[in-house]
Amino acid sequence: MSHLRARVHNGRLVMDEPTDLPEGTVLELVADDDGDDLDDAERMALHAAIERAMDAARAGRVRPAEDVLADLHADG
Repeated sequence: MSHLRARVHNGRLVMDEPTDLPEGTVLELVADDDGDDLDDAERMALHAAIERAMDAARAGRVRPAEDVLADLHADG
């Protein structure tokens, strides 16, 4: 099942889109804004990798997403 989105309105959770869940289905809701578990060194490495990727994209060194996904599926 894909994720469901809701907002709080007058103290109640209101779904933002329809769902085909059966009537009476009970869901366990978890707030997903806890951030991540990266330490400072890991965060710096992540930002450096993102910057290298952006530089490569700006320079035209890119691959179609379909090719990347095909490679990932082949390795899995």
